[in-house]
Amino acid sequence: MIYVMIPEAGCTIRVDLCRNLILMYTENKITSCENCARCWTNFSQLSQEELDLINRNRYEASFKPSEIIIKQGSPSSNAIFLVSGLAKVYMEGYSGKNLILNLAEPSTLLAGPGVHVNSRYCYSVAALTQVQACFINFDVIRKVIASNPGFAAGFIEDLSDKALRLHQKMLNLTQKKMHGRLAEALLYFADNIFRSDEFEMVLSRQELGEMTNMAKESVVRIIGEFENEHIIHATPRSVKILDRDKLNVISEKG
Repeated sequence: MIYVMIPEAGCTIRVDLCRNLILMYTENKITSCENCARCWTNFSQLSQEELDLINRNRYEASFKPSEIIIKQGSPSSNAIFLVSGLAKVYMEGYSGKNLILNLAEPSTLLAGPGVHVNSRYCYSVAALTQVQACFINFDVIRKVIASNPGFAAGFIEDLSDKALRLHQKMLNLTQKKMHGRLAEALLYFADNIFRSDEFEMVLSRQELGEMTNMAKESVVRIIGEFENEHIIHATPRSVKILDRDKLNVISEKG
C-alpha cells in the first residue's frame, strides 16, 4: 500500500497494488456526524458509541456535475449519504436507454435492495450539481442494524418508502398519458425538490424524457403546449408554474 500526495489537486491518492485499485478522496470537512446539519435523520436513533463508530468509518468525496457517484452493477460496499447538492438516480436499460427513478437530495441514503441480495448496486447515480457525499462502510451499517432495533426499524421504513414511491411511479408511467406524466414531473420538482413554483431545471430535455418515459421531441412539444396555454413559463434552464390548478388536473387525469 502506498500513498501519493498531489498538491495541485488538494487530495491524496491511495494506491492498493495488490488489488490494482486507485481511490481518490479528500479530507473530511465535517467534524462528526453528531453535529452535521445534513446527516440522515435515522442517525438520531444511535447512541453516542454508535455515532462514534459511524464517524470513524466514513470518508467524504466531492463530485462535479455529471460525474458518476454510483455505477450500476458495481459492488455495494458502502452506504452513501448526500451532504449537499442534487443527483439523479437512474437505471441503465437496453440499447443505451436510461430510466430516471428520482432525484436524490441532501440527507438521502443511497443503498438499494442489491445490498442485501447480490451485493451490487441496482442503479446508477450521477451528480446534477456540485455534490458532497459521505461514504460509510456497509458492514458498519449492518453491525448497527443488528444491535439497534430503533435504527433497524428506521432503515426498513426508509427502504419501504422508496419502494412505495417506485411502485407509484411505475403505475403512473404505464397508465398516464404523456401530458400527465410531464405535469407530474414538473409538480415533483416544485413540491418535493425546490419547494417553489419557480425553479431551476436541473435536467436537460433528454433527461426529462428519461424521467417520464418519452422521447426528447415529445417533451419539447408538450412544454411548448403548456406554455401556449399559459400553464408554465419555461426556458432551457428554468420553469415557472403559472397555473398550478390546471397542471394538477392534467397530472391527475393523466
